[in-house]
Amino acid sequence: MTKNGIVFFKTQKIEELKKFYLDKVECDIWMDQKDCIIFSHGDLLFGFCSRDEVDTNGIITFFYDDKYEVDRFYEIFEDIAEDKPKMNSTYPIYHFFTKDPEGRTIEFQYFTNL
Repeated sequence: MTKNGIVFFKTQKIEELKKFYLDKVECDIWMDQKDCIIFSHGDLLFGFCSRDEVDTNGIITFFYDDKYEVDRFYEIFEDIAEDKPKMNSTYPIYHFFTKDPEGRTIEFQYFTNL
């Protein structure tokens, strides 16, 4: 039995998000249904559907096998990042936060204890 899932968000900027998550975050398109697009990032599936309202709650977190990937993405997002990548001793991670074009919080992180 396969168990999978997709997290969906309502959007008013589907084409802008498509470009952002493909070009800047380096996700892949898992399925494009025109008014709904589903991205994959490793095992993570998340999607956006064109609607009259926008969902911006929650955090989309992308994690990597080494801290150098976090630093690489920081260079891409430095102009809009909330802060420089840093260690978080409460949760053993190295990370930073930024926003997508619609204001959703996204996080890039590396688990330091793995």
